[in-house]
Amino acid sequence: MGGAWKHEVRNAPDNSFRLEIKISQESGTNMHRQLRTVGFSQYHSKIEVKALLDQLQERFLGDAVVTLKKSGDILWEIRAELGDGMGILMSGFIMSDGQPVREHYQPFCDADQMTSDSYCSIQRHVDLELFSGMLEDVRVGIPLIFRVSNAGEYLLRRQHNLSTEIRGARLTGLSRDGKILLPIQKSRQQREQTEQQDQAREQLIEAARRGDEYAMETLNSEDISIYSAITKRMVHEDIYSIVDSSFMPQGLECDLYTVIGEIQSIDTRKNALTGEEVWDFGILTNDLPLHVIINKIDLQGDPQIGRRFKGTVWLQGRVVWERAIRKRTPEDGPDGKDQNKE
Repeated sequence: MGGAWKHEVRNAPDNSFRLEIKISQESGTNMHRQLRTVGFSQYHSKIEVKALLDQLQERFLGDAVVTLKKSGDILWEIRAELGDGMGILMSGFIMSDGQPVREHYQPFCDADQMTSDSYCSIQRHVDLELFSGMLEDVRVGIPLIFRVSNAGEYLLRRQHNLSTEIRGARLTGLSRDGKILLPIQKSRQQREQTEQQDQAREQLIEAARRGDEYAMETLNSEDISIYSAITKRMVHEDIYSIVDSSFMPQGLECDLYTVIGEIQSIDTRKNALTGEEVWDFGILTNDLPLHVIINKIDLQGDPQIGRRFKGTVWLQGRVVWERAIRKRTPEDGPDGKDQNKE
């Protein structure tokens, strides 16, 4: 059982009021829908998820990243890694009696490849101590918004007045449903022509961002021409034989995207707790390298290098700092400086 609580007030036999609380059979809309992407497909109800989170919180509490805010609040973040760089991220605050209170959880999966080294900014959410990043990469044409999975490091850097300058981001798209598409057959000449067109478009987008009116007009004219050509071709052709690659926002949630990209690498990761295996695809979408994680039971089709992946992804990832935090050594003094260098 799981879902939202329902209550009912009825008259008891002694004319007093009695509050009856029932649990509806509806699926819990507040439970994070992406847990199955990292191998937790068997956890459906909120009660099951809470028991799982309590178990992981107790197990990994000693590895928590703890930060102190100027307001006096003590925040914590736990990365419960359950094999192959994936798991569940939990965060919250510590009460005055020392008890940790969990406010948020989300799945995470780390990528070993830099997705973009374009300008990236980080902003805090209004309601919770959560952070999202925004990448300005001209290859996509739109700002890429993703959930930051190493926010604890960001808060720690701010607490110690360290640099928060970002060198890039390693992004992973977590998908709950996806399918394999056949590739579009292209000659070498067609591929070279597409690359040249993409490079020219990236230069126009960059110029338009700087305020170049000619670039803006050119882009607008190109978009109209492309839309007209696609509309005519769709009468006799399938849309997926026309659109080779795409990266488009989906719905109202700013970190959900529909992607189509060529599969360039295939790997598997295993959840050590549940034993479930997930696919790890390295895809190229709009000339942007991206890792996509999807549970094996949620994928339709036979994945092969050269074929395409199509699906909805929740974008999350780690930001890479310009300057790494140097670990303390036995030679460091109380101020953290190396005494041998003085």
